[in-house]
Amino acid sequence: MGAAQTPIAVSMGEPAGIGPDLALLAWSNRKALGLPPFYLRGDQHLLSERAAKLGLNVRIDASTPEDACGLFSKALPVVQTGPALEDRPGEEHPDTAPSVVASIETCVEDVANGVAGGLVTNPINKAALYKTGFNFPGHTEFLGSLAAVHWPQERARPVMMIAGPELMVVPATIHIPLKDVPTALTENLIVETAEITAADLKNRFGYSNPRLALCGLNPHAGENGTMGTEDRDVIAPAIKRLNEMGIAATGPHPADTLFHPPARTQYDCVIGMYHDQVLVPAKTIGFDDSVNVTLGLPFVRTSPDHGTAYSLAGTGEARIDSFAAALRMAYALANPDQY
Repeated sequence: MGAAQTPIAVSMGEPAGIGPDLALLAWSNRKALGLPPFYLRGDQHLLSERAAKLGLNVRIDASTPEDACGLFSKALPVVQTGPALEDRPGEEHPDTAPSVVASIETCVEDVANGVAGGLVTNPINKAALYKTGFNFPGHTEFLGSLAAVHWPQERARPVMMIAGPELMVVPATIHIPLKDVPTALTENLIVETAEITAADLKNRFGYSNPRLALCGLNPHAGENGTMGTEDRDVIAPAIKRLNEMGIAATGPHPADTLFHPPARTQYDCVIGMYHDQVLVPAKTIGFDDSVNVTLGLPFVRTSPDHGTAYSLAGTGEARIDSFAAALRMAYALANPDQY
């Protein structure tokens, strides 16, 4: 890894979850894990309290994004964002929600201003945020709205990817009830999702001709319309259009035969029709080392592929594999010529 020109910004995430643990543990093991310089936008006081609970001797210094790289070798740089917070691991408190949202907003602003190379977001508790007026289904949609603010000339259309060493997947529909999927699933949606995926696989991940495998919606991909017509009438025409656009897309494939090792050699990424169709195999195959990557944005954003894990917060038992992978991937995507 070459020298980083700009650090990676890390958002605080849910303060009562394992986000603080991950930042502290990652910095403590930065050399062994091969991590790029990063800074956390959050509360220095809370991090100090969490470090004490974890028994970690971590120097935590107040910083600016511009000073983070210089500090990183000797301290965890923290850009104070919001008021001081009491460290209450495992306890949901809606009063921390403004700090959680402000951390994400200011991290994106840092990337837009060129003082951060990319963003790694720690897990949030959406239910806690909803109680205070947060009206986005999740991180992905919120980041899309922030992109429109800071990059108004770009057409941001966020697409969620789970990327692991053995499998990369993208759901065409994300955080909606399963009963709403057939209505939401349109030919244009599938084409747009696949087009964005192929473009980022080529431009950011370095695939010269990305191969996409598209799942069917129904069992056995509909059995020629006998078990649902969406596969025949919506997904198949979308695949035809993608092929006409020069995108290597196949399907619709029955999802139950698409994820065993021989099948995985036939594609670079799977596009599923709904959230659990592709996230279940992705997390089963690579739960600890998969990364959530948002495609279709004018900036780099990754995230560990897990939740807030309240029960592990402050215990020292949180695994940092996915968080470390998210940091390395964010740096690699932001600096392809250095990694």
